[in-house]
Amino acid sequence: MKQFWVDIRPWRKDLAATAIESGADALMVDDAERVRELGRVTTIAENGDLVTGKDVFEIEIVDKESEEEALRLSREGYVIVRTRDWTVIPLENLVAQSDRIVAAVANAEEAKVALTVLERGAAGILLATDDPAEIRRVASVIAGAGEEVPLVPFEVTRIVPVGMGDRVCVDTCSILADGEGMLVGNTSSAFLMVHPETLENPYVAPRPFRVNAGAVHAYILLPNGKTAYLADLAVGDRVLVAEHTGPTHEAVVGRVKIERRPLLLVEAKAGGATVSLVLQNAETIRLVRTDGTAVSVAALAVGDKVLGSVAEGGRHFGVAVKETILEK
Repeated sequence: MKQFWVDIRPWRKDLAATAIESGADALMVDDAERVRELGRVTTIAENGDLVTGKDVFEIEIVDKESEEEALRLSREGYVIVRTRDWTVIPLENLVAQSDRIVAAVANAEEAKVALTVLERGAAGILLATDDPAEIRRVASVIAGAGEEVPLVPFEVTRIVPVGMGDRVCVDTCSILADGEGMLVGNTSSAFLMVHPETLENPYVAPRPFRVNAGAVHAYILLPNGKTAYLADLAVGDRVLVAEHTGPTHEAVVGRVKIERRPLLLVEAKAGGATVSLVLQNAETIRLVRTDGTAVSVAALAVGDKVLGSVAEGGRHFGVAVKETILEK
């Protein structure tokens, strides 16, 4: 997730409170003690959690020499960069070479540009404004700035009950929407999109914060291209939630429920790629069709098309690596 920092220099309590309420990751201030009276949030200051001049640097880009200085400083910590006329080219040059560049912006429009330069965007933005409403607008931009996952239609080739096992419900601290889902797979090379429990059912009430994601051994795709075993998720972890059109956002794990249930194996293919996933065998567990509608595993049939994603390379402790790994 992109970093959302707010510059509260000089100090204004109303702006600081709005920034904290809007989910800012850090506040840049003259005195960190003032922030600590309002809530727990990372501070950037001489007496802050991140120390200016040591962990975070500020520089104005005026020529090639200052660009090179910014890159040098980025080897030591985050670098907040400013340009006199807010031109994009210097920012592109820096983002292409470092993942520690934070762009100083004045509004939501500038934030959108900074977060999308060269498609990858800056590591984050530092907003300086005297308008609390602008803080909320930029917070909305940040919330929608998640990476886009390329989704492909998989054709279901096999559905078979496999007996009893332990499955994982991932309960998030967010209300999830129809057409969203988590990407889960038996291997780290391909994932199926599992729909949240947002739909009405005659047997149980909706649980729109929950994804009944699969068996304990399965991989779940996380932010920044990482993975984790479902069994390893814990309270406070961040998981990736994808929309059926590809954009993603993060959700915080509030609880993980592991229970013994009857299980079902679903296998599918897309071109030369294959995917499989072991899910609970129940009508409330759903995959996602190509149009974003949900299909229950109880109604799923061979030949149906469902959304998923293909990944390259193997994994070592959840991080993609370039080595020969065979999973089957």
